[in-house]
Amino acid sequence: MVLASQSLTHALKEWAIAVDALSQGKMIMLLRKGGIRERGFQVKHSPVWLYPTYEHQKPNLLKPEYATQVTPVASGWHPETVTIKSCGEITETILVSSKAQIAALQSYHVWNEQMVGDRLKWQPRMPLAVLLLRVYCLPKPKTIVYDSAYGGCKSWIELKETISSDNLRPVLEDDEFSQQIEQIKTAISLS
Repeated sequence: MVLASQSLTHALKEWAIAVDALSQGKMIMLLRKGGIRERGFQVKHSPVWLYPTYEHQKPNLLKPEYATQVTPVASGWHPETVTIKSCGEITETILVSSKAQIAALQSYHVWNEQMVGDRLKWQPRMPLAVLLLRVYCLPKPKTIVYDSAYGGCKSWIELKETISSDNLRPVLEDDEFSQQIEQIKTAISLS
C-alpha cells in the first residue's frame, strides 16, 4: 500500500526510541493517554509525521534491549534541530483499560511493565489508547529547526514547515503489517 502524496505539517510527538522502533518495523503500536495539559488522547490527524522527543524517555522505563540506546537528558532540554524520518498513518485506535489487556500487549512495544502500568494508573478513569500505525519512511530524513511551539507535554504539534510525503516507502509489506494487526487484536480480545 502506498500513502497518497501530500504536504503535511501535522506531527505526533513520541519518545525518540519509540519513533526509531516504528521506523525500523520493530513495532506498529503506540500507547497514549495524552499529554499533561490534554484532557485525554484523541486522534486529531492522520497521517502524521512522527516527531521524536527526548525529555521524558528514561532507560529504566524501557525493556533492556532498548534501555541501553537512551541517554537521559535534563528536564526542558531539546535539540537545536530535529530529524523527521517517518510518517505514521493511524489505521486503528483500540481503547483498553484492564491490566490483562496491557499485559497481553507487552511483547509488541518497547516499554517495560513499570512504564505501561504507570500509564494505565495515570488518570485511571481514562482508558489507554492503543494506536496501530502503518509507518512510512522518507527517502531522505528531513532535519528541521526546533521551535519553542514544539515543546511542552502535548501529543500534537504543527510543524513550521511542510514536509512532502512524496516517495515514502512502507516500513512493512502489506501482509506483514496485516498479520501484526491481527496478532495484536487477538491478544487484546483473548485477555
